[in-house]
Amino acid sequence: MVFRRRARRMRWLGCHRLGPIWKALLVFVAIAFTGQLLGFFNKSWMQPERPRSVFPLSSDDGHGSPMGPCRPHTHAMFLKTHKTASSTVLNMLYRFGEERSLRFALPLGYQFGYPLLFNAHRVKGYRGPRMVEFNIMGNHMRFNKPEVEKVMPADTFYFSIVRDPVELAESSYAYFKAVAPAFKRAKGLGDFANDPRRYYDPRLRNNHYARNLLWFDFGLDHNANYTAALARRGEAEIRKSFNLILVSEYFDQSMVLLRHALCWPLDAVVSFSLNARQPKPAAGGSWGSKANLGAALALTDDQRLKLREWNALDWHLYQAFNRTFWEEVERFGRARMEAEVALLRTRRDVLARVCLRDGGKPVEASRIRDKTIRPFQSGLVKILGYELHPSLDNSTRQACLRMIRPEIQYKDLLDAQQFPRAQPPPGAAVGAGGPPIRREPLAPKIGDQLGGNSIERDWDGTRLGRNVSLPVRERDGKDRFR
Repeated sequence: MVFRRRARRMRWLGCHRLGPIWKALLVFVAIAFTGQLLGFFNKSWMQPERPRSVFPLSSDDGHGSPMGPCRPHTHAMFLKTHKTASSTVLNMLYRFGEERSLRFALPLGYQFGYPLLFNAHRVKGYRGPRMVEFNIMGNHMRFNKPEVEKVMPADTFYFSIVRDPVELAESSYAYFKAVAPAFKRAKGLGDFANDPRRYYDPRLRNNHYARNLLWFDFGLDHNANYTAALARRGEAEIRKSFNLILVSEYFDQSMVLLRHALCWPLDAVVSFSLNARQPKPAAGGSWGSKANLGAALALTDDQRLKLREWNALDWHLYQAFNRTFWEEVERFGRARMEAEVALLRTRRDVLARVCLRDGGKPVEASRIRDKTIRPFQSGLVKILGYELHPSLDNSTRQACLRMIRPEIQYKDLLDAQQFPRAQPPPGAAVGAGGPPIRREPLAPKIGDQLGGNSIERDWDGTRLGRNVSLPVRERDGKDRFR
């Protein structure tokens, strides 16, 4: 016993003789050891891990249900119908193609000669069937399948999107009121719905926005009188040309079907709503206030029925492809669809928190500090955009920027990447340190005279120049315009 007490005393004296630095070290080691046992510290505290980017580096991102052995489809043609959330879909195509260095079939201006039927020579860099491989096509056009097939490969996946024609008419009225004579003359959408023929003249430019706009975009005669046989023939023609028709009112479910049809990763179809409008007219608009705007767009149940009758061909398409859409959902599986929609929405919320200021809410263009991502303004309502979170690292910022970059600026950027030596497209100006930015368009005109030649314009008045990429022999004696 005496021996043990003496041994403890000697050990204590040995420790006592140590210097203060050694004592502190021993105390730290003892505390750290105790902390490890009690779970106070963890590996990440002792050795911090490198932060993992919220955006995966590969297409196999691990999000969503397994896609199996399929390979991502890289030949896709999207018919961008008007006022159907199609700008958001086009952004997905732009992002997917840019990230994988795919080749876009781009218009010489900003649309493929719309509202004229599509012609292959309106694609920048097109030099004849099968001479150049294009991967993705998606800008506005009036569909013309034989001409599209000259541009796109045989295995191209064709898809489009439809919307209830009453909701489409409401959006079209707000957006195109200044350029569609039928809308311009009406006091409000309800006034137009009560007696459309009083305001509608099929001979006037841009009045196609006021009747059967979906039917028109699909390349069909939107002024034809409705018959059940005609509607079925048009439906059959569209079914023959397209692999999938999405439904705007069920956008998230549409994205799930699309991603599985194309074998794309989840992040490829996660999006923020682009080209959304503020429920208030722009400064100087004739409606004057939010209350006036609401009155201008207000519809009674009877007026809604009248709009469906006026747009009977569109209403037939919507009903037909809405049924087909839900048949596709049934084949996919309802429970599986609900799970994937929930996953898509969760992922969208995560990216919104990472990427966007103000909680991810869209803001007026005038509030966006970066002028290169301000959305183009058209119509009597304000088109909203987004601001990026200021503290993003460079790689995350670039990925977030792709998700919010407006359609016109994105098209200009891709154009500059594919044709670096070409001049900026008409109506564009290069911003300092950024992609070309479109100037305000000229007033809508059917054509100008320049040196005796008619100069074609898009619907918003943007002048279309000649396609200088085409050899003279391919023009067949005709001028092709940008």
